Amino acid sequence: MGEGLSRDLDGLLVVSLEQAVAAPYAASRLADAGARVIKVERPEGDFARGYDADARGYSSYFVWLNRGKESIALDLKNPDEMKILKQMLAKADVFIQNLMPGALERLGVSMANLRKENPALITCDISGYGASGPFAHMKAYDFLVQAEVGLAQITGAPEEPGRVGVSICDIAAGMTAHAAILQALVAKGRTGQGRLIEVSLFHALADWMNVPYLQHQYGGRTIRRPGLHHPTIAPYGAYICGDNRMLLISIQNEREWLRLCVEVLDQPDMPQDPNFDSNVKRVQNRVELDAIINDVFAKHSIDIIVKKLQAAQIAFGRLNDMDEFTKHPQNRFIAVRTSTGDVQLLSPGAIVNGVMPRLGAVPDLGQHSNAIRKEFCK
Repeated sequence: MGEGLSRDLDGLLVVSLEQAVAAPYAASRLADAGARVIKVERPEGDFARGYDADARGYSSYFVWLNRGKESIALDLKNPDEMKILKQMLAKADVFIQNLMPGALERLGVSMANLRKENPALITCDISGYGASGPFAHMKAYDFLVQAEVGLAQITGAPEEPGRVGVSICDIAAGMTAHAAILQALVAKGRTGQGRLIEVSLFHALADWMNVPYLQHQYGGRTIRRPGLHHPTIAPYGAYICGDNRMLLISIQNEREWLRLCVEVLDQPDMPQDPNFDSNVKRVQNRVELDAIINDVFAKHSIDIIVKKLQAAQIAFGRLNDMDEFTKHPQNRFIAVRTSTGDVQLLSPGAIVNGVMPRLGAVPDLGQHSNAIRKEFCK
């Protein structure tokens, strides 16, 4: 029963003319749910195949985002090859594409025309900045969009801005597209009609920036980079233990603050100190507060401090490097097959009915070209 639920999209045909991260993310999640996903690549392949060769010779991003798909390599400038794409689209339930702005139209394919010919088709355009506006035809890559939406300016240590360490714009766009496609599939089940979906890296991440936007626009607040501290809550940040390990703690209310002072810091009078008797005061006097906490933490190893925090029911997190994270006892792993051997991935976040999902194999470039050509060249 549980395994069946993981194949909810079985029978759906998704054609994805995709490259890089955003569209492959959305399509991979549809494949995980049982859809048949045909990945259309250039003859030289999705350039994400060459990002690195760390996963048994495959690109790490490619393995993560292309499991469970079929790959066909097409030269869409060739009319006969374009005919194959159009024949696939005539039978498709969903069409996803994230070519450069205008590229699809230059190839003679219009999303609007596709939907006229097949009103049940769900189409999803993923772009950098959207279909209109002065930036519509600009090239857009994750790092650049992080800067444009202001994320880089509020990320990093106080001394300088920083990039989020994963492709967060691409992932945000892929997640947004995936959710919109699922919503469209539900609507199609009720009405029989498809729809046109437009998603951009800029707007997907701009939505995630609403809290700092509202704080700045309506609260008049200057948003400063907090580093490993929370800008409006204290104590909420990173502190150095006696073995030079960094430990983050989070205090969300006055009850937790009292327990921290009494059970961890061994300073029962601190909650009544006028410098620290409210969160507002603690934020105003953060430097002095952090010095007190660091002084206590420095007298003990991280393991001892962790035991104290657990006993006091205070939330904490170790500042793990990748080696420590890889060994984290809470991790779940799942294998995907490649032509060079299995690769262990960190599992998807959702578990349905307690059953781990089954992920399909990662395709080699054009691995399914012959079979797909034979199927659709009729």
